[in-house]
Amino acid sequence: MHVLEHANALRLTPEQRRTAEALRDRMVAEARTLGTRIVALEGDLDQLFASGTAEAGKLAALTTSIGALSGRLRKVHLVTHIAMRDVLQPEQREAYARLRGYSGAR
Repeated sequence: MHVLEHANALRLTPEQRRTAEALRDRMVAEARTLGTRIVALEGDLDQLFASGTAEAGKLAALTTSIGALSGRLRKVHLVTHIAMRDVLQPEQREAYARLRGYSGAR
């Protein structure tokens, strides 16, 4: 997403732009799916306590599931960064780091 925001400054080629858009679209779709599942489980967790039926086993199962999905959500985001990094030329990666305000980034 950030690469597309800086597409002109990074001088993306048409192919790089298409790849960035495809990566963004895939990430958004996966993130939405995972986010929807996380929200539903958080609702189940809230309901567990609201109903007065909370117990350690159910709590463990729900929080474990939420944690696993949160980890997958983070992975989707970071894997997309890696994939995009591999699409950019070294000078584009350096320009991206400057544009994003990263110091010492590679």
